Amino acid sequence: MASELQLSVRRLSTLLKHCFPSPSSSPCSFLVRSRSLLIKSSRAINHHSSSHSPPLSRTFYSSPLLNLNSTDTEGPAAIDYRSLLQEDEFHSLADSTIHDLQEKFEEYGDSVQIDGFDIDYGNEVLTLKLGDLGTYVLNKQTPNRQLWLSSPVSGPSRFDWDQSAQAWVYRRTKANLLNVLESEMGQLFGEPIKLA
Repeated sequence: MASELQLSVRRLSTLLKHCFPSPSSSPCSFLVRSRSLLIKSSRAINHHSSSHSPPLSRTFYSSPLLNLNSTDTEGPAAIDYRSLLQEDEFHSLADSTIHDLQEKFEEYGDSVQIDGFDIDYGNEVLTLKLGDLGTYVLNKQTPNRQLWLSSPVSGPSRFDWDQSAQAWVYRRTKANLLNVLESEMGQLFGEPIKLA
């Protein structure tokens, strides 16, 4: 940061020097005083950084985020790239899941009384509006081979297809998409829903 500040001070000082080469040529004494202060600041920064600070480093480190409320510190499960779906297989599974959910949401909407309950499917996005309770959005992310869920209860989640479980699973929590929706919607409405 000190080097960035030094560079900015030098640039501004040079600009002022070219605009006002001497105090007598300056129409504004404030700018001349500013130039003088900038030069003094630059010298002080140079002295401080050369005598007290270690050289700047551009080495970056990353570490996994820890959930302090959890005893599991492994983080998200690793992606097995050999198991990534081919695009046509992804579309088939994702479309089937989204259309099944749309049908079950429509049936569920007929059994519960919620103001503002509305289901919309367009442009590969399923939107479930629940009035004052919020809105669920489920859409395909083809490049990642994921289903993305925006929930008024749990926020955003990205679900990958798990071949062994034959389900869409959120790698961070290992939660199953259908189980998440069943649990949250049951809490919101006080009426159980079966999606699996």
